[in-house]
Amino acid sequence: MAVIQWFPGHMAKALRQIREQMPLVDLVFELVDARVPYSSQNPEVDLAAGDKPRLLIMTKTDLADPEVTKEWLAFFKNQGQPVLALDSREQQVAKKVTNAAKKVLADKMANEAAKGMQKRAIKAMCVGVPNVGKSTLLNHLVHKNVAATANRPGVTTGQQWLRSSAELELLDTPGVLWPKFATTKQGTMLALSGAIKDSLYPKDDVAIFALDYLRQYRMAELKKRYRLTDGEVDEAVSTPELLLTITQKLGMRDDYERASERIIFDMRKGKLGTFTLERPADLNAEGLNE
Repeated sequence: MAVIQWFPGHMAKALRQIREQMPLVDLVFELVDARVPYSSQNPEVDLAAGDKPRLLIMTKTDLADPEVTKEWLAFFKNQGQPVLALDSREQQVAKKVTNAAKKVLADKMANEAAKGMQKRAIKAMCVGVPNVGKSTLLNHLVHKNVAATANRPGVTTGQQWLRSSAELELLDTPGVLWPKFATTKQGTMLALSGAIKDSLYPKDDVAIFALDYLRQYRMAELKKRYRLTDGEVDEAVSTPELLLTITQKLGMRDDYERASERIIFDMRKGKLGTFTLERPADLNAEGLNE
């Protein structure tokens, strides 16, 4: 599988700004994609945050496998990591996030009150990989469209302070990746989720990875979506052969690049069912996906 090259200069600048602004906030909201909740955590955020409290917010739960989302919630909680799983469009999002932030900072707020300090809004920095749904969540937190949204990475281009309520103020930041992925699989999963610009990775490699997943977990949806027979998805048929079959079924002749793009977009839009590309059981002793 080809190596994905994707770290542009603006991401280095954004990471530098995150580090510079970190002393101004009480708490970090790190948004992770519920379909890749481990691999969409940015190790650079850990370095920048230091001992700053952090709330992990799993987004896009409507597109993720609900049973695997439960596994990840249990995993993070067992690690002592405060975590929320949200469909950012649901009701009471602002209340849920605010209450979770207050719980994380309960000791700090109690200490400030004991010192006679005036009650103030919590200042939280929102960080996450590109296309994680950060702008959608922020718009619901502030109850208006203040952050541009789109189903592609790179829409938020600068930092801005937003006020959710008298209790919560938010620093929005651009979506950022990090200079080197731990494994090729991690890069492929992030590409499939939409965190990497579609012009920067080999679509056939990512589509083959997607088809391997679908054959294992979503066979019925795969067959129905592309009108495949049992023989065409038989285990004796290789995944590259299956990609060529789907290409022909889609009327694209031998344009497997275009067919690969269709498969990737179909998965992202939920047309092949919910999916989560990694599970806690996939992690080895070093925390890498096996």
